This record gives sequence, structure tokens and C-alpha cells, in this order.
Amino acid sequence: MPVKPTAKTGMPHQGAQARAHNFVEVNTGYPEQRAQFEAGRCLQCQEPVCEAGCPVGVPIKAFIKRIADGKFRDAFELVKQAHPLPAICGRVCPQESQCEKVCHMATRCEPVAIGHLERFIADWERAHRNGAAQPRPALTGSRVAVVGAGPSGLTAAGALARQGYRVTIFEALHEPGGVLRYGIPEFRLPKAILDDEIAQLESLGVEIVCNVIIGKTLPLEQLTGPMEFAAVFIGTGAGLPRFLGIPGENLNGVYSANEFLTRINLMRAYEFPRAHTPLKVGRRVAVVGAGNTAMDAARSALRMGAEEVRVVYRRSEVEMSARAEEYAHAKEEGVIFEWLTNPVRVIGNEDGWVTGLECQRMRLGEPDASGRARPIPTEEPPIVVPTDTVVVAVGTRPNRLLTKGGQLKTASWGGLIVDEASGETSQPGVFAGGDAVTGAATVILAAGAGLRAAAAIHEQLLGARNGRSSGGAHA
Repeated sequence: MPVKPTAKTGMPHQGAQARAHNFVEVNTGYPEQRAQFEAGRCLQCQEPVCEAGCPVGVPIKAFIKRIADGKFRDAFELVKQAHPLPAICGRVCPQESQCEKVCHMATRCEPVAIGHLERFIADWERAHRNGAAQPRPALTGSRVAVVGAGPSGLTAAGALARQGYRVTIFEALHEPGGVLRYGIPEFRLPKAILDDEIAQLESLGVEIVCNVIIGKTLPLEQLTGPMEFAAVFIGTGAGLPRFLGIPGENLNGVYSANEFLTRINLMRAYEFPRAHTPLKVGRRVAVVGAGNTAMDAARSALRMGAEEVRVVYRRSEVEMSARAEEYAHAKEEGVIFEWLTNPVRVIGNEDGWVTGLECQRMRLGEPDASGRARPIPTEEPPIVVPTDTVVVAVGTRPNRLLTKGGQLKTASWGGLIVDEASGETSQPGVFAGGDAVTGAATVILAAGAGLRAAAAIHEQLLGARNGRSSGGAHA
């Protein structure tokens, strides 16, 4: 057997200095020849352990083999059958901690670039689409409501539509996409890509109704009662921001990452004044946190004109949760990282505007409940990071609007309690998945939850049509 190349085939991308000042997508994608070369690195293992590492069960071995053989359309169909959002997951899924982490190639060199290949095949299909409408399956007659047009809701809707259900998605915002639209910047996920994936779902018959807040515009019981939906899937995400709880957080110039990124992404502040959303970004920006959201906020701040952007994190580089690629791109673009630095106070002037962030230097102790080393204050005197803007990116939690009536059981922190296998909530016929259940996690894990719930809904409704008892929801 010929020796396989040891290194991944590089992904073409914009240079750091150019991209730090524009919102054009950073990675430009594989050309066909490069994709085939990378696919040829796959060992085609008898036991493809990479597939066990994929939350949505993509047939990785088979689709990569099709790419290597130049059978690009066949490769796309294999991926699309697994889940409806390949162009998105190929861009934002943390493959390095999932399928690529367990790739057998990783034991001796670099793993196969599974994520890059998924993106390639989705982009290839979009460029070569012949315009023919997707064949629609025969309708079952049953209607299913999906609450939330984020990754879990879109995935569940796509899976159910392919089974012949008439699916209606109710979205609170004025455009669908959830965190894919308001949270992830254009330079990582172009909205044209998101719009195309959503259009493909609509071509299957999925109806999307925006500006409807279930729990306010419509009560949940309206869906299962007068509107006669046979089942409901809740994928409302975790859009309520957490703050630090330190003095000065109410000063002008302090943003939650949700607000900061929503103004830029959903409301297109980066196109102001053509888009009617101003966003005041000072000369110096401090972003608190070190996850993917923090990287998105820091890199967006640079592109919005900030001269100096610092990421302030109370642990070390080892404990950060951001993807390796996003961290590397941020460093290349000039983001400064302050490790082992914990904010204790936001400093402002007499006019109420931020002027600095007072921080305590930390050291690492024993692991805490998260499994990461616990940050412990040192004896060093506090330092002040001069800044005009503070963006707090320390996590989110579910909004309790939908659950305030008490019909759906929730955990103490607000997440919906569901049956682990099916996703069914304490209310029979109502299912849930994604960040509304787990708290803030990844797009691909949310998509996986949407697929599992869709399968459980189909099984339950199929049983009802055939006169079988579904067994009901768990207590």
C-alpha cells in the first residue's frame, strides 16, 4: 500500500492582514483537485471509528471514498441523507474534537480533513445544482410544529419533512437561522450559505413563520390544542446572556456578546449606514471569555475598526474552549490574549462610559466541577486594562419565557428536562433538543439532538397511525 501524506491538505484562506479588515469569508474552500488529494489520504478503515465520533452519523468513510473517486454528486447525496445542513456543519462544526480526533490517521500524523471535505462537497453541489426541485415525499397527513429556527429546529424540520410530515417552524426573530444568523459572523458563515440551506428545507415543504414568540404571541398549548399539531419540537436555544456580576457592568460601553454579535450579524451593523444599525466600538476593546463566541466577538471588533482587541480569560490557553482554528486565526489577525486574568471591576468616567477593566492575576489549582483547573487569585496587586468597550462572552442560558407556566419540567438552571433517548419532555407529544436542553453547546450537537427527536416523533406518530401505543412521555 502506498504511503499516505502525513499532513492535512491546507485550506486556502485570505491573508491575516487583509481579512482582519473585512467580513468576507476567511477560508475560501478546496478546489476539486485538492479535495481529491485530501480524500485520498483516508485509509478506508474496516472499522471507521470516525463515524462514531460524528453526532449526526455522517457516513464518513463512504462519502470520502466518493470524493477520492471524483463522484462528487454521489458524495453529496450521502452526506445530505444524514443531515440537512452540510455546508454549515462543514464550516462551524468542531471536527478536531469529534470525528477527526478519533481518525486512525491521527495516531501517526494529522487526521483526514473531514470537515473541509464536507464543506467542499456541499459547496460543489451548490455550484453545480441543475435547478431541478427536490422530490417531495408523499405526505402522511400529520402536522408537526417546530419552535425555533436554529440548528436543532432546522435539522428536526428537515428530517421530518423527508418523512412526509407537514412541518411549520415558528421563529421569534424576523429571519430564520437562530444562532447561525445572529451569533456566527459573516467571515465564518456567509449568510448566503445559510439562506441556501434554509431554501432547500423550504423546497421540501417546510413552512417558516417568523416574528412569532411561542409563549407570548402564541401559548404552547395553542399548538397542540386548537392548531392541531400532532407533535411539537422545541429548539429555542440558549439566548439569554450571562454576566460577570461585578461592579460597573451597567456602564455605557459594556455589551453582552449576544447583543454585540446580534447587532453585527443579524442587524448588519458592519454595513452601516447602508444598514440602519449603528454600533459604537471604541479604539480599544476587551472581550471576557475564551470560547468560540469570544473569538467571534474579538475578531468582529477588529473588523469594526478597533485598533486593539484583548481577550481576557481567567484560566490558561490550555483550558479555553474555542476551536483551535478560530484561536489561530484570531492570533494571526492581531488579537492579544491575557491569560490567567480575571475581571473584578469595570471602570468608568464621570459621564458613565467605560475607561478600563480592573483585573486580578490568577494561578491554577485543582480541577473544579467542569474538569478544568480551578483559577485561584494570586497575591499580585490588581492591574487595569485600558479599554473603551467590554464584551462579556462567558456563556448563555435558556430563556424561561416558554417554561414560566410550569407545564414543562426544567432543571434548576433553566434547561428543559427530556428523555435522553427520545428528547420527549414532561408533556406528552412535546419534544426538545439543542441548547434549550443542554445549555450553550455546539451547532453539531444541537443538530444531532434534532435528528434524534425527529426519529422519535416519527416513531410515535407512525405508531399512532398504526394503532399502536407510543408509551407516552416520561414522567
